[in-house]
Formats: sequence, structure tokens, C-alpha cells
Amino acid sequence: MNNFEFYNPTRIVFGEGKIAELDRLIPADAKVLVLFGGQSARKTGTLDEVEQALGQRQFGLFGGIEPNPRFETLMKAVEKVSAEGYDYLLAVGGGSVIDGTKFVAAAAKYDGDAWDILTSMGGKVEAALPFGTVLTLPATGSEMNKGSVVTRESMQAKLPFMSELVFPQFSVLDPVKTYTLPIRQVGNGVVDAFVHVVEQYLTYPANAPVQDRFAEGLLQTLVELGPQALETPEDYNVRASLMWTATLALNGLIGVGVPQDWSTHMLGHELTALHGLDHAQTLAVVLPAMLNEKFEQKQAKLAQFAERVWHIDQGSDAEKAQLAIEKTRDFFERMNVKTRMSDYDLDETAIEPLIESLTQHGMTQLGEHGDVTPDVCRRVLQAAL
Repeated sequence: MNNFEFYNPTRIVFGEGKIAELDRLIPADAKVLVLFGGQSARKTGTLDEVEQALGQRQFGLFGGIEPNPRFETLMKAVEKVSAEGYDYLLAVGGGSVIDGTKFVAAAAKYDGDAWDILTSMGGKVEAALPFGTVLTLPATGSEMNKGSVVTRESMQAKLPFMSELVFPQFSVLDPVKTYTLPIRQVGNGVVDAFVHVVEQYLTYPANAPVQDRFAEGLLQTLVELGPQALETPEDYNVRASLMWTATLALNGLIGVGVPQDWSTHMLGHELTALHGLDHAQTLAVVLPAMLNEKFEQKQAKLAQFAERVWHIDQGSDAEKAQLAIEKTRDFFERMNVKTRMSDYDLDETAIEPLIESLTQHGMTQLGEHGDVTPDVCRRVLQAAL
């Protein structure tokens, strides 16, 4: 196990009816800007609960944050913060709204061109507004981490940033708020969380049995409960476990002291930026092909993954590893997330623009060994057709 430092200051307030706790969690004198996505937050009553919980505080609303939040939209929120003097932010939604709120929190305190926050991957963030979240879509883990991803439509660029200054102060997780999610979003969320774990786990053995067992437990939970969430959308216990699993998948715990990959995510970002695919759809397309491309380097962990997650105990390590990749693809399909570029009407002509964009964004040495080059990514995309 490698040396590490673990820090996570986010308070989790979990359970039905916990939105009422906002009155306790947010300073009484705060002027709050509530950020959210579409009209579902209002239609489901979540925004009404939030407004009631805010009580006598001054607050404003900023809606319309897109899936894969856009820089152009978020800068309008930054302008609103500045013009109206908000000193606290509250994200109400899924990972996109929370990611967007993190950017707004940092950009509102940044003197230069806010795009610098993303091109420096957070290196230029020196201050941020405090904020909390009310999670309505379990998937990204953004409610308990320091990461964010923002898309700039005019540049067809989707870039991540990280900063310890954008950890949420708190996150309210009420599983009941997930009952009305469309099947597509539930499936996407399960796939997103699954791949988050895989990116931190399917690398090479690092003598870290605690992290391995944590990761394997999360993967097993997703495999077991994901289909149940589609079949019985108002099963509180299923939704509660999925919500907590998605949070634990990317709150930093399972990734400490071990090598991490993230090449699937970086390549997937380009698919979203250029073709508008859902984030989870891009992961489902890229991951199986990436695992096959890096099969020899990952074989030891793939075989372990086969045995401990998929309960495959017959055959050689290579045979187990190959079957585990096939079962992973089948699982994504069971979650109604397609796994081929052709499923999204993309053919070979899409590949070179994706590789060019990846190169322009400096993503030329990806993976746990830094050897996932543009040429490797080209082969991965060809295999994913």
C-alpha cells in the first residue's frame, strides 16, 4: 500500500424527511442561492421542502443547470451571486447540479478568467463560497468529494477540476427523493457508480486488502441491487443502499493508497463533449473495450474481480478475467445502458475527431501506468464500435 493522506470534511445527513435539517445546517444569517436543474425539483415537491426549511433566510433561485453542466450557464449563476450578494450556495439535484455548484462556488471568488479554474484542474482555486447539497440522483459521488466536471459548449470541451475548497459542508441524502427518477437515470446512476469503483480498483495488485474488499463490496451491492431498483422503484431499502453506495464509490476512501486509472472517464468526457451522450453511456461504451485493450496489465486484478464480484471459480486466470469483462458488459445492458458506439449512431468517422480533442486537452498519458496514449484510445474506440 502506498503512503496517503485522507481528508473528507463533508457531513452526511441521511434518511427520509431530512431536508428539514437544512434549518440547522445552514447559518441563520446566510443569504442563500439555491441551484437546481429542470422543473422536476419543483414538480416532485423537493424545492418546496427546501424553501420551507430555509425559513426566514433570504434566498434566491437559479435553475436550468444541464446534465453535464455548461460553463456558459454556470457563469450566469456567478453573475447572479455577484449582483445580488449571495454568501451561501445550496445545490438541489444530482451530480451535474452539484458539480456546477462547485464551479460557481470557486468562480464567484476568482478574480481572473473563470475558465482558468478548469484548465488548471483546480490549481488556481484559492477561495470558494461555502455550500451544501440536497441529493436527488445517486450516481456521481459529487455530494461527498472535491471534484467537478464542467462542459464548455462553445469549445466542445469537458474538463475536470479538484480542490479541497469545494468539498460540500454537508449533504442531505433522502432515498425517497429517488422514487420518481426515470428508469434511464436510475440505470445511468448505477453504471456511473460501478465505473467509479472500477477506476480505483481494476489496476494492479497493491497489497491493499482493505481497499480491495471495500471496492468489491460496493460492486457486489450494485450488481445485486441495481436491477431491483429498476423493478421496484419505491423499495426504500434498495434505494437507500444504492444512494449510500454511490456516495462511497467516490468519496476518496477506496482510492487511498492504491493506483488509479481514470482513462475510461477521460475518453468518455470527449464522447459527451462532441456527441452529447450521457456520462454513464460513455463509460459503458469505453470500459469493456479499455479492459480488453489493457488485458495483460490488468489480468491479475481482473481475475480477482471475476472471483470475488462475479463468483467465477472455473478456468485459468485469463479465462476468468475475460468472462468478468463479458459479465460487466452484460450488467450494463441489464441496466438499460447500451455498450457500443453504434448503439448511439456513431461509426468510425467519429473516432479521429475524438482523438484530436483528447490530444488538444492534454490527455495523452492516461491510466495507472501513464501509457494510455491517443493511439491506444484510438484502438479502444475502434473496438467499441
